[in-house]
Amino acid sequence: MPSMKAIKNRIKSVENTRQITKAMQLVATSKMRKAKERIEASRPFFETLSEALNDISRGNRDFSSPFTREAEGKSCHIVIAGDRGLAGGYNNNLFKSIEYNDGDIVFPIGKKVVEHFAKKDVTFFTTSYQIAADVSISDCNSIGQALTDAFLKGEFTKLDIHYTGFVNVLSQVPSYKKILPIIPQGDATEKKSLIIYEPSPEVVFEKIVPHYIGGIVYGALCESIASELSARRTAMENATDNAGEIIDNLSLTYNRARQAAITQELTEIVAGSQNG
Repeated sequence: MPSMKAIKNRIKSVENTRQITKAMQLVATSKMRKAKERIEASRPFFETLSEALNDISRGNRDFSSPFTREAEGKSCHIVIAGDRGLAGGYNNNLFKSIEYNDGDIVFPIGKKVVEHFAKKDVTFFTTSYQIAADVSISDCNSIGQALTDAFLKGEFTKLDIHYTGFVNVLSQVPSYKKILPIIPQGDATEKKSLIIYEPSPEVVFEKIVPHYIGGIVYGALCESIASELSARRTAMENATDNAGEIIDNLSLTYNRARQAAITQELTEIVAGSQNG
């Protein structure tokens, strides 16, 4: 059995760790509330753009756009993950869900994405967004424009995004969404759109696409950040509970050692008095 001093030092060490994990849990909980508000605020913008693109592509006869043409070729994968660990399986679960082919391009957002794919034989579109928490709406618009330009130049023929979808505080799911080419949703036999787009549906459509991509990236980023904070809150809560259990077990061991030491001292005193 370890000495009482060693056990006491161990208890103090675990108590310090529990204070840290508890503080991290509270911080993650506070930030998560704000992240959930950002998710709700971002959805209307994306939904409006999505409806406009769908209305143009489905409801206008003789409509043609390079963004709606399917073609064989390499894909570009936008991957959003965390900037650091201590969030359970948040990052690893996402990486396990990603499927890609040789020659595909990866657009990483988050330090852990860069670290993961740096070990793989993939080409990075850019590594300018290694801190996911610092990516702003303006950055997402720039990302949308850059990817639009690259698609039109033929650098890739498909664009998709991988992120962790926020379901609720206890559930976060690796998610995947196709972005380009844009496939019109709904019944192709529906009536022609009554909206008049100037100077033409094609021009309006192509002007909206960069903002549409940026909106998807921003929405996925909001969900990923909320998911990471939620996963970290859960991980730190579990760590705090585990630390409490360890402290209880160590305290029990300490009390037993102390009782044994007292018993040993009493035994020695009684034995000494009898010998005297």
